[in-house]
Amino acid sequence: MSQIHDRFQTTIAGSLPKPAWLAEPNKLWPAWRASGAELERAKRDATLLWLKEQEDAGIDIVTEGEQSRQHFVHGFLEFVEGIDFSRKVKMGIRNNRYDAMVPVVSGPLRLKGRVHQVEARLAREHTGRKLKITLPGPMTIVDTIADEYYRDKVKLALAFAELLNQEARALEKDGVDVIQFDEPAFNVYLDDVKRWGIEALHRAIEGLKCTTCVHICYGYGIQANIDWKKTLGGEWRQYAEIFPALAKSRIKQVSLECINSKVPIELLKFLKGKDVLVGVIDVATDRIESAEEVSDVIEKALQYVPAKHLFPCTNCGMAPMDREVALKKLRALAAGAALARKKLGNRGQSPISAKSRRKKTRR
Repeated sequence: MSQIHDRFQTTIAGSLPKPAWLAEPNKLWPAWRASGAELERAKRDATLLWLKEQEDAGIDIVTEGEQSRQHFVHGFLEFVEGIDFSRKVKMGIRNNRYDAMVPVVSGPLRLKGRVHQVEARLAREHTGRKLKITLPGPMTIVDTIADEYYRDKVKLALAFAELLNQEARALEKDGVDVIQFDEPAFNVYLDDVKRWGIEALHRAIEGLKCTTCVHICYGYGIQANIDWKKTLGGEWRQYAEIFPALAKSRIKQVSLECINSKVPIELLKFLKGKDVLVGVIDVATDRIESAEEVSDVIEKALQYVPAKHLFPCTNCGMAPMDREVALKKLRALAAGAALARKKLGNRGQSPISAKSRRKKTRR
């Protein structure tokens, strides 16, 4: 088993490709290959497989790879009463970036029971590494489901936040170290993030003592997202509008897209005091990053994020990706972080802090 590191601990946004024997490969909404007890065994095997692959690749904070979920949002919704899955409607997602067939909220929301207990306990039992489990964020859920009951986005988001909190508290008791809420909708509805999105997140994390994180990105590497990014101009400054509010929030970590994006690196300065999961692996291409490329992104981020707060990560989930490509990217992530550690040696500081200390010494 590879060494667990003190600095630049690597992690991933959450999802990993499902093996072809578990579900259709290279799809965001894959069909399962089996059903019943056979499917449950296949999910278990895939979870254990990816735990081992992450450890062997050198990933410090591992996930269960979301192997038990067909989709990162609907994997949670399936365990919620008050949602009619028998009646799906076509709805625009992420401000009509693409259309999807979604279920309908038809009554008061309640959890049917535990959501991710099986895979969380399985992963906890089989890894000594820090374990992260992801949950969909309230705003993103609201943007991925039709509503005929609450008829108010804020009330609906807070209702889901209550359920997310119930599951998050249970996951903490299962031994999960990091609970991450995925909020790609935060990059779309910027004013709503400040009006009620962060408030809903606070309800979701209420009472948690484990590390909490929010993942914000520009989406999976699917064509609809790639096409949308082309419309965003020469610089992607959406983060600038929401980072100051997130910096004031009670969320401990913020995960974001960085490599090969047009996000100005200096925007990281608005996250002062937060752990920052810097995306150094591009999920929108099959090209494998070199260790030098990954290290370069880390070094640039260090101008604005202290080393103790910087966690190299993937830009987004890798669910739709080819399995072998994803594995190579995991190795590239670890290799790049190792190179960055080597370059910095044991100074334990960012280039900016080192420069500042030299100035003080000269005085």
